[in-house]
Amino acid sequence: MKKITKMTDEELAMAYVHGDNKAFDLLLTRTQSKLFSYILFVVHDRDLADDLFQETFVKVITKLQQGKYSTTGKFLAWMMRIAHNVMMDWYREQRADKVVETNRDNDLSLISNHNVLDINVESKCVNEQILKDVHKMMNLLPPTQREVVFMRFYQDLSFKEIAEATNVSINTALGRMRYAVLNLRRMASDNQVILHEF
Repeated sequence: MKKITKMTDEELAMAYVHGDNKAFDLLLTRTQSKLFSYILFVVHDRDLADDLFQETFVKVITKLQQGKYSTTGKFLAWMMRIAHNVMMDWYREQRADKVVETNRDNDLSLISNHNVLDINVESKCVNEQILKDVHKMMNLLPPTQREVVFMRFYQDLSFKEIAEATNVSINTALGRMRYAVLNLRRMASDNQVILHEF
């Protein structure tokens, strides 16, 4: 049998489903920091992030015990999707005015080509200075936009993975990034912060 410390996250999840509580302890140790930082980054409140983190893990455990996870090689993305849903449920319950959702029918084909963020060029051109500049202004973005920027730049997820984790289409994920970039550029201009070209 494979040593527990050598198991992948998916193998640990399945071992937990089959009764190995130590597997879940290791899985929690491996994933809690990334998951908590993601939640905190979106909600901006440590106490709330603690609550939502706990609720997320309760749902993860429940779904694992109910057999609602199948090994796909993307356990962290599956957990982040649950966290996203927990956060969105909380925002809906609060009916917070500050939550600005982009249109669910967001279709990037309506935007002229020269305005669309070129993902390949963006991936190659991002550097440390951009990340520092962006980080200063990210706290002002609506949560859905802040979330996609965090997942893309800080967790290096593809837009397909972001779409899966947040339960939206790839076009919606791309649209949220585009709106985030436009908002960041506007904020940079308003505050006379020089951003290198995205």
